[in-house]
Amino acid sequence: MIKAVVFDFDGLIFDTETPEFKAFQEIYVEHGYQLDLKMWSLWLGTDSSKFNPYDYLDECAGKPLNREEISSLRRTKYERLIAGEQTRPGVEEYLKAAKELGLKVGLASSSSREWVVDHLTKLNLIHYFDCIRVREDVRKVKPDPELYLQVITEFGIEPYEAVAFEDSPNGSLAAKQAGLFCVAVPNEITKQLSFCEVDSRLDSMSQVKLKALIEELASREPSRIAKG
Repeated sequence: MIKAVVFDFDGLIFDTETPEFKAFQEIYVEHGYQLDLKMWSLWLGTDSSKFNPYDYLDECAGKPLNREEISSLRRTKYERLIAGEQTRPGVEEYLKAAKELGLKVGLASSSSREWVVDHLTKLNLIHYFDCIRVREDVRKVKPDPELYLQVITEFGIEPYEAVAFEDSPNGSLAAKQAGLFCVAVPNEITKQLSFCEVDSRLDSMSQVKLKALIEELASREPSRIAKG
């Protein structure tokens, strides 16, 4: 029986990832280089331990660049690109449906608490969440499963009694390693990437009602993580 749903934030609830990638792409092009999506994917849904776009640009240039200047430029470009973004389709409908179904609602994000809480407050969505776990709460962020395990522990349920919604390969891997059902809902950028073996994949949450999805998932065991 499914008792909880757990959402990622960046790229799933609100697509901060596509504007971020495009902002850095523009900066790289302006410096005469290309930022490959495969490299960028190492940073999606996790921290900068495997990839840092500022460090990589320095590597491409063969010298340290003005980090403060580039950071300011990135912020300007990002704010221009993010201006037209809204909550992704179907997200609030799923949050409302989860409450109506009596499900616990959690959030597991590799981003900072300030970032997540500020955005959820501005989007008027924060009241839906019973538990929020972010990077400050764990030793390791995604793809490590700790964020999801903390939410499950807080709810006092078993991992197989919860469904995670993720937009990135790193996030999906974290959910599956934690033992949750995982539904991938990729955004414009992440739909081009390879995911582990998830339990379902949607183009958007408006594609199927939450109740129907929950009933379908509850009828089977969570899929195992694909090997290799």
